[in-house]
Amino acid sequence: MTSIERLGILTGGGDAPGLNAVIRAVVKAACNAGIECIGLEDSFDGLIEPDRSRLLTPRDVTGILRLGGTILGTTNRGNPLKFPTRQADGSFLEVNRCDELIAHFKTAGLDALITIGGDGTLQIGDELAKKGLRVIGVPKTIDNDLDRTFMTFGFDTAVSFATECLDRLHTTATSHRRIMVVEVMGRYAGWIALHAGIAGNADIILIPEIPYEIEKVAEVVRARERTGRLYTVIVVAEGARPAGGNVSVLGKAVGQAEKLGGVGEKVARELEERTGREARTVVLGHLLRGGSPTSFDRLVALRFGAAAVRAIEQGQSAVMVALASSGLQHVPLADAIRRMKTVPLASDTLDTARDLGICFGD
Repeated sequence: MTSIERLGILTGGGDAPGLNAVIRAVVKAACNAGIECIGLEDSFDGLIEPDRSRLLTPRDVTGILRLGGTILGTTNRGNPLKFPTRQADGSFLEVNRCDELIAHFKTAGLDALITIGGDGTLQIGDELAKKGLRVIGVPKTIDNDLDRTFMTFGFDTAVSFATECLDRLHTTATSHRRIMVVEVMGRYAGWIALHAGIAGNADIILIPEIPYEIEKVAEVVRARERTGRLYTVIVVAEGARPAGGNVSVLGKAVGQAEKLGGVGEKVARELEERTGREARTVVLGHLLRGGSPTSFDRLVALRFGAAAVRAIEQGQSAVMVALASSGLQHVPLADAIRRMKTVPLASDTLDTARDLGICFGD
């Protein structure tokens, strides 16, 4: 076991409530263990570009536990394996800058790296570990789609906010006798839509795991109208798609994954045509990423941060700290990123929704 004197910490990918809580836990735990902590700004850019890092002390993380976002900044474009580099003709070329990153890592005198992020960030961390860096991953995503961990921090806050929005939208839906279609994040997994939809008393939930038939959705609206319920609240995951159709994509920027969205508006317009009932669309979007983390997310984030420092002290590398029923554990980064964790079709949560009469369009 090599003695650790200096570690780096970065946040990558989309922001999520609880990132600052992890940073706070890492800094305080490292300080108490006699380890110096260096904050790397804007994800892996902090190891590629000069003057993008700074010393973090317990005083620097005072008061950040309740704050959303990340004091280190983040980006979902700075993949050092495929770093977008502008050419003379204005086009972009993806360049592998890992060797440059590793050189800067050694020049900075870092002994280990804690990467806080989703599958993309952890995949980069796994590649760096293969090249000899000591890397510990911390799972972060509001989408809850990372495998080998029961839950990621940020998810509970996103679901809680989406549920509050659904509570509010019920009042306007009933007052105007409208169809309210609420589009939520989640990419290709339906965790946010499913949990918020059930908790928020939605009538219909459309998720990527269950392709929907719009006519079956329309029939539910008509059936409700026949029984005097002249409004319908629908939650749609951004990655939901019709049976035999494709996911709705808004576009793709250089160095980023494709941007999903627009399915809520499509569903609303089709339902208006089929039912004659007025429909409105609300896209919660990045509102789900912001705000103060819930107490659950704060606690999980603090546990993850402290556990990441312990893993470094124990000589671990290429592992992710994960939440299991028995507590925290270490799982190989390669296993954590091998596949996306989607909503299982055989689950008591789905069974509960169906028992309550919620329609999934299938």
